[in-house]
Amino acid sequence: MLEYFTIGKIVNTHGVRGELKVIPETDDPGRFSKLKTVRVKLRNNVTEYEVERARGQGTFILLKLKGIDTPEQGMLLKNSLLEVHRKDAIKLPEGMWFIGDLIGCSVFEDDGNCLGKVINVLQTGSNDVYEVTDDQGRTILIPALKTVVLDVNIEEAVIKVKLLPGLKEIYYEN
Repeated sequence: MLEYFTIGKIVNTHGVRGELKVIPETDDPGRFSKLKTVRVKLRNNVTEYEVERARGQGTFILLKLKGIDTPEQGMLLKNSLLEVHRKDAIKLPEGMWFIGDLIGCSVFEDDGNCLGKVINVLQTGSNDVYEVTDDQGRTILIPALKTVVLDVNIEEAVIKVKLLPGLKEIYYEN
């Protein structure tokens, strides 16, 4: 399981007081207003900052970090990822998981056949879709529907599914 989750990306500065323009990478952008601290990760450099304030501006979040007081200081953080520790992550309702926890899970059919590992989760709007690749490089897209995904065990990194009729044949016949 991941220890830290990415919640946004710094894409620019805003104004003259060091505010940062952030693209949220979370389903709940309101979570930024509750942040006390955040990790800023640029390549292999990670620094923790205290959050002074956050506010929405259209699809962006304007974030003020303690110690970042000028646009020049803010520009040094451009393209950084914002991360929070698992203990500070939002609490998910039953039956929902963090995408980062699903990546790498082995996917098995209900008969025990291994389909591969989750390499990506596509968010389509109506339901998520798990992109699963096997050892031969074949990929299958599995809709994350209650009728398809029977069980998710993050601790064991295993997902059990019941594929819709014909789904496997579409992907594996080529």
